[in-house]
Amino acid sequence: MNILLNGRNVPCEKGQRYEEVIRSLPGGGKGALGVCVGGRAVSLNAMVEDGVCARVLTYFDEEGRRIYERTIQFVLLAAARRVLPGARVRIEHSFGQALFVRLPGTTVTRALVARLEREMRLLVEEDLPIRRIETTKKEANEYFEKTGQMDKLRLLRYRNFDKFRFYELDGMYEYFYGEMAPSTRYVSVFALRCYLPGLLLRTPDKDNPGNVAPFRDLPKLMRTFGETGRWNGILKCENAADINEMIEKRRFREFIRVNEALHERSIEKIADQFVESGARLILIAGPSSSGKTTFAHRLIIALKALGLRPMKLSLDDYYLDRKDIPVGEDGKQDLERLDTLDVPLLDEHLVKLLQGEAVEAPIFDFVTGERSSATHTFCVGPDQPIVIEGIHALNEQLTESVPREMKFKVYISALTMLNLDDHNRIRTTDARLLRRIVRDYQFRGTSPEETMAMWPSVRNGEENYIFPYQEEADAMFNSVLAYELPIMKKYVYPMLCAVPPESECYTLARRLVKFLNYLRTADVEDEIPINSILREFIGGCCFYREED
Repeated sequence: MNILLNGRNVPCEKGQRYEEVIRSLPGGGKGALGVCVGGRAVSLNAMVEDGVCARVLTYFDEEGRRIYERTIQFVLLAAARRVLPGARVRIEHSFGQALFVRLPGTTVTRALVARLEREMRLLVEEDLPIRRIETTKKEANEYFEKTGQMDKLRLLRYRNFDKFRFYELDGMYEYFYGEMAPSTRYVSVFALRCYLPGLLLRTPDKDNPGNVAPFRDLPKLMRTFGETGRWNGILKCENAADINEMIEKRRFREFIRVNEALHERSIEKIADQFVESGARLILIAGPSSSGKTTFAHRLIIALKALGLRPMKLSLDDYYLDRKDIPVGEDGKQDLERLDTLDVPLLDEHLVKLLQGEAVEAPIFDFVTGERSSATHTFCVGPDQPIVIEGIHALNEQLTESVPREMKFKVYISALTMLNLDDHNRIRTTDARLLRRIVRDYQFRGTSPEETMAMWPSVRNGEENYIFPYQEEADAMFNSVLAYELPIMKKYVYPMLCAVPPESECYTLARRLVKFLNYLRTADVEDEIPINSILREFIGGCCFYREED
């Protein structure tokens, strides 16, 4: 029998595993973490099928990186079981190219972190197998009850399927929603770092997987995560089961109200910070589907309540004509580059505006892809801050001639801190993707598959043009709403389930479906305020209505 593997016709035998077949490739399959077969991510332990077309997944692939991350998390949990038997370990959120991990109830020290890392390295050197075990929901419940894992026991109440899949490592049984590497030797590149109040699990550099990604301290981002953690404490919401129980006990409407009140207080605080700063220019940036536009409108309202009269200047109008934008090595135009904007003109206009002069601001026609011959007069008074929202807003090159003290920078992102359970986090990028799928389908006529297909390019733009500047912000706003996933599920779940197995987006769609399966749907949209960030994605936002 034969399979088409990485474009090569590779002979194989019935009963062989992909891991064995891949070794016959040039290089012996170095770096392989899994296999993509028919749009699905498959374990290297899976048996080959005659005639399939497959592609090896490495750390350079998103799915490969996820396999690596799950596996190294399991190694950390196994090491903690050896070093700290019975201790609670909670994997909370990403931190650059690392994961932030807390050990609730345990005092974290450098010595403890070093012990954990040594134990992890022993596990890797032992090349211990990671076995997948099929069991039943009943047996899983019994195991979690016996081992005191109440977070998983509560979560399983909402699992609709009787079959259950465990992974076993060094006598430890764990659940992860996704494929794993066959053994511990596959995840030899990592490091631990003490980072109070927890530790960082540092993973390979995605551009150079043979080395651990460089450490970059992000204190402002960490403070924002910390504030969200305090919000979750107020809301009494850490895991998916907390949300589900609120829905069951008919406390979800109040939960929405408190969520929105926390958002409102945060926006008011940022407005106060701006006034205290004495700045004249507000610059707002954040990744896709973070809610930048609605946030900008709400901040403007908060500033008006303080007696100011802010004016919004659109970066979109400063685009260069499409014909003047060069193409990259791939033959495509990168419309997210800074030089797609007429930066000198914007810089000149801002300098004039801040000195009380009027300017003739351009108008960009997105239909023709060119700047219109028409302009509009723009001027501001001393009590009129200028609000600019866009991908490059925090980049100093955009507003080079404006003194730093005249600028107030805001970074906004949807930083999800809701987990399925202590060991299975819901990724911020996945939650943002759900927002984007719903918004693009409803308001841009874009299919879910089209949105998912362009997502890697969107993420690449964020890595290059947004994330490097986030720590330069004077204020950060977390736009996530702890209640949003049960609302979004009603919209996005049927669309994701409809993605066919032959689609290149099938693995991504199934991954999203898997974690949504653990969340109940909430049909309480009448409770969501018309100025909510969430309204930007599901509709009904007051800022997009025509004036009566």
